[in-house]
Amino acid sequence: MEFRPFRVELSTRFRGVTERSGVLVRGIGPDGEDAWGEYSPFPDYTPERASRWWEAAMEAAHGAWPAAVRDTVPVNSIVPEVPAGRAAQLATAGGCTTAKVKVAGTVSIRDDARRVEAVAIALGAGGRVRVDANGAWDVDTAVKALKELDAAARAGGGPGLEYVEQPCARVSELAQLRRLTDVPIAADESVRLPGDAHEVMRAGAADILVLKVAPMGGVAACLRVVEEYDVPIVVSSAMESSVGLLAGVALARALPSLPFACGLGTGELLATDTVRETIVPHEGVIGPVVLDVIV
Repeated sequence: MEFRPFRVELSTRFRGVTERSGVLVRGIGPDGEDAWGEYSPFPDYTPERASRWWEAAMEAAHGAWPAAVRDTVPVNSIVPEVPAGRAAQLATAGGCTTAKVKVAGTVSIRDDARRVEAVAIALGAGGRVRVDANGAWDVDTAVKALKELDAAARAGGGPGLEYVEQPCARVSELAQLRRLTDVPIAADESVRLPGDAHEVMRAGAADILVLKVAPMGGVAACLRVVEEYDVPIVVSSAMESSVGLLAGVALARALPSLPFACGLGTGELLATDTVRETIVPHEGVIGPVVLDVIV
């Protein structure tokens, strides 16, 4: 195997991150072709959590992914904490008709609502808006915020929030909130190791599970979770370069059902990349991809 360190820059600050770095691993696939994996855990990850990223990188570097059941994967656009005008532009990037809006950051709920409203208007009645709080709210704050944000999401004529991703940090809080709101709840940060899904589902804490390939230890590890629980899955990126992003695309293409757009449009936030042509959506979907690695 061959190992290549890399660093890529983001065009927009995302959750306080302005660049991503790690190591690319080149191996040989089952048909003798080059196969690439990416190891890029966040600096604050424990050794145990970082080891999952290594497992995912090794799986990818051996080309050990399941057969696809679909050619294309619908994806959502990503709207960070930016002014409303810029938010409206990002909402429709790549022809996406679903947008995920980051909320609960450094601004007020009212400012978040203005951004959600701008996104909803840009997408129109046929669009879908979801929000991601990254576990920042307590239950009371979440109840209040979701009422305001759900109303803002109806500004374009649509049905309101499609769902809220990780509104609270603890599983017990998610379960409590789920009884207090009509907005569906997706668990993201609460599902970082394969066993986490069991705790979430046992507590009745989520309507949807968000799976990220690298933190979970690979595509196969994610599929074992899918097989165990009868719940909708959204595949999302861990803000990797395009090499790592391809693993998420592989998982989404292999899922037996895909009722929601996936969070795999983060290539739009990369200013530089590990490949010649960044993986980004076109007409709202990502199709089959061939990597041309340039690191």
